[in-house]
Amino acid sequence: MSAQLTDEEALNRVASYCSAAEHCRAEVNEKLQRWGIAYETIARILERLETEKYIDDERFCRAFVNDKFRFAKWGKMKIAQGLYMKKIPSDVAWRHLNEIDDEEYLSILCDLLASKRKSIHAKDDYELNGKLMRFAMSRGFELKDIRRCIELPEEEGQFS
Repeated sequence: MSAQLTDEEALNRVASYCSAAEHCRAEVNEKLQRWGIAYETIARILERLETEKYIDDERFCRAFVNDKFRFAKWGKMKIAQGLYMKKIPSDVAWRHLNEIDDEEYLSILCDLLASKRKSIHAKDDYELNGKLMRFAMSRGFELKDIRRCIELPEEEGQFS
């Protein structure tokens, strides 16, 4: 920041930032720290933003889970990691992650795997399935769900 912001200017700027998109407490805290705002002032600003509902970690979590699942097509493990990085408590995160409909979750995973299968070059089914499994795991899906979509027997799922 150029000149030092007053407390009121910082509050107005960060309130405008929060009005534009959903943000969590940790993101706003980090932004205020980068602006060089004193820690006591940051605490007061965050308290006021929460009181006036500019920031709400529950609401942020719900939006984050929805966006990352429906639009980015992330699995629950990757979404949980993203929420952890945003300092969202794990009980809040898993409450919203568990609200994801299982049928829709598997449908998205199966569609992802079907489209990925078209672009994979493999010499046999074993190599193809290994590549599909690694791809899906990198997207944050769990092995048990991946197996259901690839339709692998339990013992075939081992790869190096």
